[in-house]
Amino acid sequence: MSIELNAADLSRVIEMAWEDRTPFEAIEQLYGVSEPDLIKIMRRELKAGSFRLWRARVSGRKTKHLKLRHPEINRAYCPTQYKR
Repeated sequence: MSIELNAADLSRVIEMAWEDRTPFEAIEQLYGVSEPDLIKIMRRELKAGSFRLWRARVSGRKTKHLKLRHPEINRAYCPTQYKR
């Protein structure tokens, strides 16, 4: 993996990886981190149990892959996620 992220970007990438509605493609577009590289980052940065929970959570989840999403879903997050 040749992607170097500063602490703030690394924190944001991990946060986005945990979000159910943020697809891997959005993370790659914003930070240049592919799904395999993201898995390596998560394995390195999370505790073993947390990593296993994350992998179980995102494996097969339709919202984490743009190609698997329903075509009518065109947002990356829930409208109530960011309260004003």
